Amino acid sequence: MAYDDFRTFLDALRKEGQLLHIDDEVLPEPDIAAAANAAPRLGGHAPALYFDRVKGFTDARIALNVHGSWANHALALGLPKETGTKEQVEEFIRRWDTFPVAPEWRENPVWAENTLEGEDADIFRVLPLIRLNDGDGGFYIDKAAVISKDPADPEHSGKQNVGIYRIEVKGRRTLAIQPVPMHDIAQHLHTAEERGEDLPVAIALGNEPVISIVASTPMEYEQNEYELAGALRGAPAPVSRAPLTGLPVPWGSEVVIEGVIEGRKREIEGPFGEFTGHYSGGRNMPVIRIDRISYRTAPIFEHLYLGMPWTEVDYLIAANTCVPLYKQLRRDFPEVRAVNAMYTHGLVVIVSTRKRYGGFAKAVGMRVLTTPHGLGYAATVIVVDEDVDPFDLPQVMWALSTKMNPAGDLVRIPNLSVLELAPQAITPGITDKLIIDATTPVAPDNRGNYGTQVRDLPETDEWLARLRRLAAAR
Repeated sequence: MAYDDFRTFLDALRKEGQLLHIDDEVLPEPDIAAAANAAPRLGGHAPALYFDRVKGFTDARIALNVHGSWANHALALGLPKETGTKEQVEEFIRRWDTFPVAPEWRENPVWAENTLEGEDADIFRVLPLIRLNDGDGGFYIDKAAVISKDPADPEHSGKQNVGIYRIEVKGRRTLAIQPVPMHDIAQHLHTAEERGEDLPVAIALGNEPVISIVASTPMEYEQNEYELAGALRGAPAPVSRAPLTGLPVPWGSEVVIEGVIEGRKREIEGPFGEFTGHYSGGRNMPVIRIDRISYRTAPIFEHLYLGMPWTEVDYLIAANTCVPLYKQLRRDFPEVRAVNAMYTHGLVVIVSTRKRYGGFAKAVGMRVLTTPHGLGYAATVIVVDEDVDPFDLPQVMWALSTKMNPAGDLVRIPNLSVLELAPQAITPGITDKLIIDATTPVAPDNRGNYGTQVRDLPETDEWLARLRRLAAAR
């Protein structure tokens, strides 16, 4: 099922028992964030949370943990909530094969019911802002789709970008944004500043669930997120033109903020509790001037808790980090069988592959580091044999335990790029990276004493299915 707006998806979660409405009055801090921190610990079927009685706010509606379990992620893709992790990744890959699917332009977007412009565009009048972690430097908007275009080629639909970036509220009409240098919006801003221009942006909050998934997918520069959304939805993504900037924004958003990233202007942004499970410090970051806010009547503010994994952000960026890497690797190395980049947005990547000859696995590992996502994120790559499931960590640990010899299977590459948020970097933005070859050596690499490996009995898969049926019927 394709959802056209945020509220339709919340209704679907409610019907599936995946939305927990907190009826009693709560404190904005720390109750809401603490609840969002705790919710994913309920496991793979953890519910979304909905608050509408927040002390100190007269009319607040806040939703969190919307993607914060495999059950919710499955429902976002229109799958049964019982669909397993590996099966969701495989379905993601199948749907990617239908990409691109052009978006559908619609009139009368739901976010156009109310408008604040110019000096009246006060973000505090629209959103019930709260801090997520007690060390955060201020209020953050952290699950909004930020839309921008390449100023040098604005008619090229592939060069537009829909991405999720952390945004700190600096004042009623001022925001600070952190565009990681590897991300498309950073390239757009660089081009605008070289031309002496501001960069127009639209910020869409409270989106249908697939928009949030594609906005956090590491796509290639000329790939269009709305066209991927159509493939994942099985129906064209509905979009409308933002009235001030003309940018394409989701038709069903709760709130659309329009303005510009002001050229060559910077303010201190941070600290913020990040997806790495650590606070990042304050840095000079670009500034957004808000010129217009459009919003639904009684808007729902969708927030995203980030902290020590696993939290909602880890579910949101799990499958959609694996699949582009898999697709990019398969173009060069069709021997690749699967890619698991679910951990901390792919700072660790596990790849299973068949090998053509000795040393082949290390070449696959080096290719991971040169993908668009690998350039900024992959810090450690583990390569395993084709019969090792990279999503089955006991199997991966077995491969590390029995296949990897540090004498020849560790490749350390110094001084490569990584996002500045990576806490292991001694110099922010630069780190050594590691490839671990945990595959069985093949000729002409004849190291080790591997003999004959124990294999699953031919009847194992049949018995596995049978035991699952019996266990489910208990």
